[in-house]
Amino acid sequence: MQAVDLNLLTALDVLLSEQSVTKAAHRLGLSPSAMSRTLSRLRAATGDQLLVQAGRTLVPTPHAERLGLHVHELARNARAVLQPVSTAPDIARLERTFTIRANDGFVDLLGAPLATAIGRAAPHVRIRYIAKHDKDAQALREGMIDLEIGVIGTAAPELKTRLLFHDRFVGICRAGHPLLQKPGVTPKHYAGYRHVVVSRKRQFAGPVDDALGQLGLRRTIVMVVPTYANAMQIVRHSDLLGLIPHSSLGSAAGSHAANEGLQYFELPVRTPRIKISAIWHPRLHADPAHRWLRDTILEVCRSTGVAG
Repeated sequence: MQAVDLNLLTALDVLLSEQSVTKAAHRLGLSPSAMSRTLSRLRAATGDQLLVQAGRTLVPTPHAERLGLHVHELARNARAVLQPVSTAPDIARLERTFTIRANDGFVDLLGAPLATAIGRAAPHVRIRYIAKHDKDAQALREGMIDLEIGVIGTAAPELKTRLLFHDRFVGICRAGHPLLQKPGVTPKHYAGYRHVVVSRKRQFAGPVDDALGQLGLRRTIVMVVPTYANAMQIVRHSDLLGLIPHSSLGSAAGSHAANEGLQYFELPVRTPRIKISAIWHPRLHADPAHRWLRDTILEVCRSTGVAG
């Protein structure tokens, strides 16, 4: 087998991330000339230019873009294999990027306090949020994401979970909506208006409809949208009623919603509580840095009192 210098893998990871010889050299503690020589070695090893000049910047070649999908995970795994297991990592010196799959509501609500907590304890740690288009466990299995935040929606038996907080559904309407006038938010009054619902699966019914059905009532759903932000924007500028988790309103729910032209109200029927959990693959369960991240997220959830 041809000798492989794993230092080149780390160098390639940083070069593709920074797309700058100077910035990559700074991150790796090398001189720009040494970094340039490393880039030449990478070009010779891969048979591709990898990064090419475009004006005053460097841009990746198509081959480099394809490599970028895998090289970060390979470099991280190589470093994990070739270093002693530590039960107490130096978090202040930890350099790592964690990829978290979460919906907009979680990022809007806890992104800032989580960034503050991580910045204080681990200034070299970075968080990459990706949109939650589905709950497929394969991304966790393949290491494409490190952690998922949300309602458990997969039957994958090996996944680890940890409850972060409970949430609940609330109704939303535009400020001054006639629903809030007499007789108020009764089941019949609520069901009498037209509704917009949020569903990634494009479904027109949910737990509220089950509860209304037990009372012999049925609401009229005229629109399905993929995100809570979509529903809030539509409700703000129409007479439609919406349904969102309480946490999506923000940490100061009442004043925040009112300032944005929305009012929220308690539903006139009972719906199951929403369990928001952290979900991860067992290969990362004992990883000290990952465990620190999970503990930090849980502490931020507790300290901000996100559950409604």
